[in-house]
Amino acid sequence: MGKIISLANQKGGVGKTTTTINLAASLAVLEKKVLIIDADPQANTTSGLGFDVKNVQSSIYECIVEDVDTEKVILKTEIENLDIIPSHIDLVGAEIEILNLPNREKVLKNSIWKLKSIYDFIFIDCSPSLGLITVNALTASDSVIIPVQCEYFALEGLGKLLNTIKIIQNRLNPTLEIEGFLLTMYDSRLNLSNQVYEEVKQHFQDMVFETVIQRNVKLSEAPSYGKPVVLYDASSKGAISYMNLAREIMQRNKMTKISKEENIVIF
Repeated sequence: MGKIISLANQKGGVGKTTTTINLAASLAVLEKKVLIIDADPQANTTSGLGFDVKNVQSSIYECIVEDVDTEKVILKTEIENLDIIPSHIDLVGAEIEILNLPNREKVLKNSIWKLKSIYDFIFIDCSPSLGLITVNALTASDSVIIPVQCEYFALEGLGKLLNTIKIIQNRLNPTLEIEGFLLTMYDSRLNLSNQVYEEVKQHFQDMVFETVIQRNVKLSEAPSYGKPVVLYDASSKGAISYMNLAREIMQRNKMTKISKEENIVIF
């Protein structure tokens, strides 16, 4: 059985979409079968993998609201082993449309649960909110990755997210775990980045990934070409960082054994 992992943080611009695309692509390159579910109405993950959102016929919206079979909505990407269930702006209205449904928090879980037998990893890119769709994503997930930007106010709002996770663990999904905190947009030249790194490490200790995602021009450029960075520039620091993160996640999930020397963290 595969593992469903949400990427969540109600703070925008922390690297959720960048991480979803590039972590999933890196795991696919490492020969794991991976599915991305774009659960953000902005559909940046969908466009970031080269799909024109205007031409998307069916999306996660139809799966949630109209009970369309998820397997019929899956699109193949240009990376072997990497598929996506796209998003659409219509998803904005989904929360209102499922509001009065029984078990409204489990609609997404019921739609995607069977896909665990097909994929090694399923990543859900959540919108920057703690609304009903994000609650659905966390209820459907085995674990959650929390990207944390290495900038001022990095820890602001984390308390609300952690409280939401605790409520979901208590009421909806008792097996939900925190996969880890991922430090993103790290710049070793800035004292602030180092301070945030130390503060997050001090607060969350072993729950923080060893891999740190540096600020990298290639990471910023790749989405405009509709490619993950591993296809855009495999030798860039961004590509290497996400490959390291993929290996670290495989190691945490006992899929491989990697020595600390192999898992090179770039600072």
